[in-house]
Amino acid sequence: MSGLNSSIGIAGDDFAQLRIDLAAAFRLCVEFGWSESVGNHFSAAVSADGKRFLMNPKWRHFGSIRASDLLLLDADDPTVMNDPDAPDASAWTIHGTLHRECPSVRVLLHCHPPYATALSTLKDPSMKPIDNNTARFFGALGIDLGFGGIADEAEEGTRLAQSLGKNKTLIMGNHGVTCTGDTVAEAFEDLYFFEKAAKTLILAYSTGQALNILSDEVAQKTAEGWRAYKGMAFAHFDYLKSKLNRTDASYRE
Repeated sequence: MSGLNSSIGIAGDDFAQLRIDLAAAFRLCVEFGWSESVGNHFSAAVSADGKRFLMNPKWRHFGSIRASDLLLLDADDPTVMNDPDAPDASAWTIHGTLHRECPSVRVLLHCHPPYATALSTLKDPSMKPIDNNTARFFGALGIDLGFGGIADEAEEGTRLAQSLGKNKTLIMGNHGVTCTGDTVAEAFEDLYFFEKAAKTLILAYSTGQALNILSDEVAQKTAEGWRAYKGMAFAHFDYLKSKLNRTDASYRE
């Protein structure tokens, strides 16, 4: 492992691997059908205070993202948006503010998967615990219902940070979902399971029958039971990256 880079607070080899993992997450988002034109954004903090972070460039399709493409940004730098390589304004509003105000959040994956987004448009977008996957998010899901259009003010980022609170996942009402984690693998695993859970819930709603919602006690027990399976995230992400390596390893460049 190479020496620590004092300007970013992360060892050189770890920094390079973080770039690769984040680039992989973009490519995998396309594979799962969760990308949207050239919009949406993923980011990862590289400094202890969270203020320096990696994020995708403006209007670059997820399917083309390479590790070297990722921008290294400083949430405290007021000149970022004046740079010729400035990020998307709404991304800067949300990710810059969240990384600045939530230093414990290391990785932020925001996108509009179909079922998660459909759930976010309901009057009550909460994730009802009706099976293992939906119960995974019991007690750890923030909900923001203050959608006011495309984000363009820092106040929206602050509101989202408050809505996220100590939760790992945030339903953004009338918008989509943001999943967080200590690592890219863990954040991506929550994104994967959130979309699966949202699909199950939307399909259950579509029957028109009453939901058989788990009791709080059982839902909490199920959510806690997932902790023993934390290692799944890394095994799953490694497998998904191995598939990318066979089909198009350019994300690593």
